[in-house]
Amino acid sequence: MICLIASSALLHSSHMYHEAKHAFAHHGIKLASVEVDLPAMLAQKDNAVKNLTRGIEGLFKKNKVTYVKGYGKFLSPNEVSVETIDGDNTVVKGKHIIVATGSDVKSLPGITIDEKKIVSSTGALSLSEVPKKLIVIGAGYIGLEMGSVWGRLGSEVTVVEFAGDIVPSMDGEIRKQFQRSLEKQKMKFMLKTKVVSVDASGDGVKLTVEPSEGGDQTTLEADVVLVSAGRTPFTSGLDLEKIGVETDKGGRILVNERFSTNVSGVYAIGDVIPGPMLAHKAEEDGVACVEFIAGKHGHVDYDKVPGVVYTHPEVASVGKTEEQLKKDGVSYRVGKFPFMANSRAKAIDNAEGLVKILADKETDKILGVHIMSPNAGELIHEAVLAINYDASSEDIARVCHAHPTMSEALKEAAMATYDKPIHI
Repeated sequence: MICLIASSALLHSSHMYHEAKHAFAHHGIKLASVEVDLPAMLAQKDNAVKNLTRGIEGLFKKNKVTYVKGYGKFLSPNEVSVETIDGDNTVVKGKHIIVATGSDVKSLPGITIDEKKIVSSTGALSLSEVPKKLIVIGAGYIGLEMGSVWGRLGSEVTVVEFAGDIVPSMDGEIRKQFQRSLEKQKMKFMLKTKVVSVDASGDGVKLTVEPSEGGDQTTLEADVVLVSAGRTPFTSGLDLEKIGVETDKGGRILVNERFSTNVSGVYAIGDVIPGPMLAHKAEEDGVACVEFIAGKHGHVDYDKVPGVVYTHPEVASVGKTEEQLKKDGVSYRVGKFPFMANSRAKAIDNAEGLVKILADKETDKILGVHIMSPNAGELIHEAVLAINYDASSEDIARVCHAHPTMSEALKEAAMATYDKPIHI
């Protein structure tokens, strides 16, 4: 979660710089010069993380939670041995123990991350200078976000992806528009491309790549390479096997609907169990798990968890994609509305993107919503609420939305789904 806060800070700062350099003049704001003060930008990011971390520690204290800083491993189903950051060792005992250790960067064969020239998302948040050339391995959420940060600050960014599409979980129509938007921002893509080897022995880094299905090899050069080919559950060293906790082939802890493992008293939530690797999903897991432990009812529906790519424009979604509905044989209707026809978007000169709604053809129940726009991550929550309460597209269409707002595009898309919009 701390990494997410840090990346959000840099995404915002780099966007402000990009706007100052490329958009302010169009709004009648003229600046003699604009330059990046990278140390100050990184300091702002670190300060945001530090303040939020202190806030969590304050909540611990307020709620009388004992905070032990260190690396823990199981001694028994009710005991955890902790090597503290001070060099001491302590044993923490509990009737119930929840594993919530998150995830780590997924490594690639033959690539050693040194956090200097070959970096993970962690190292990408603290580069000492803006690289002239940055290669991103992996076209998922994190790779595209970090690529956007350094691209805005002046890096020439190339994204190498083994699959044929960026963000494969994204709705296909939205994905295509999203990729075109990133390409307009000068981000380059090499899809269906496999990294064969990486050589960091010289001043920069050399990558040998070839088509995913085989073919002639080529060499790419960069100052920095970001490895962002996914994440893996962080369970190594916890001694789960010592107490008999079952995991799958991917290292994820197997749990039942109550987040309980096969070992009585041991639970697991978040990135270490199956489901979306998202901080807000982990938070909901934690609440539900504790509710179960307390003898109450908890529930998390992973099909209704929103996902957001924090680039500019942002892409946010909840529910099913059009491809999933076709695969499942579900009859559906599609309603779309472009931000080019939205008054607020036009007024602020930020009208790239659209809202797309998928609804059941017979019942009009909303099955999926996909938004590409500025602040899509904020706009999506009206759709999340609607889907959680099994609302229809007509339900959203008949709700009065303030004018002029970006959210009107969601209303118009809903109107287009069950009938027709009024502004196109």
